[in-house]
Amino acid sequence: MPETRILMFDSGVGGISVFKDIKARLPWVSVTYAFDNEAYPYGELSQDELVDRVEKYVQHFVETQNISLVVIACNTASTVVLPRLRDKFSIPIVGVVPAIKPASQRANLGVGLIATPATVTREYTHDLIKDFAKDKDVKMVGTTELVDMAEQKLRGVSIDLTLLAQVLQPLKGNIDVAVLGCTHFPLLRNEIHQVLGADVMLVDSGEAISRRVEFLLKEILATNTSDELSYDVYCSAEPYSRSALQSSFTELGFSEIRIHPLKGA
Repeated sequence: MPETRILMFDSGVGGISVFKDIKARLPWVSVTYAFDNEAYPYGELSQDELVDRVEKYVQHFVETQNISLVVIACNTASTVVLPRLRDKFSIPIVGVVPAIKPASQRANLGVGLIATPATVTREYTHDLIKDFAKDKDVKMVGTTELVDMAEQKLRGVSIDLTLLAQVLQPLKGNIDVAVLGCTHFPLLRNEIHQVLGADVMLVDSGEAISRRVEFLLKEILATNTSDELSYDVYCSAEPYSRSALQSSFTELGFSEIRIHPLKGA
């Protein structure tokens, strides 16, 4: 039987947090992890440019590899690219949205949303709050510093807890549940707990995404064999601190990082 392979796409390495949940739930699935570090961070791109780059990248891998499903493992991209991708491709496209609903269900004091500035300002995010957390006090922190911290952590760099505490200061003492609204942020779970306190519950979308992927692949599950299982990783430009980053990918079972520029970019 052929392998079942999914494509995971992000602007950086934040999607690794989602990969861990998918691998734990679906160890029989092969993964191609592609990140567009040439255009990182996506929050600084125009919406049209972001959509065009994601579409080109996804199209290439869908056309050249036996991809059964695509995970857009980036909150910023998911809020704008999913309709275009779902119109273009017949295979399932799974996105990532901030876990506002489960967080509001568990919060008593208040909900904190930690996300990128682009995600915090998007109408999509405000609609989620209006629909699922209108009776809760929701405090939002839009930050790019935590994205960079997560990228550095996967390269073996220690986290500056003083800077982290400064960024998260608006949430201190005001919330009992925090939404990690960027796939990079679960990589900083331990450090965020140190700053906000162990009594603050941290909620992310990784487990929900893995359940969704499992549901969409359920028909393949019965016939799949994992004999050809592999985890491959591609990026669109030479990554900084390649050797340190490679060590983190190798620990997760990935192959050597390969550079594959976007066609036509």
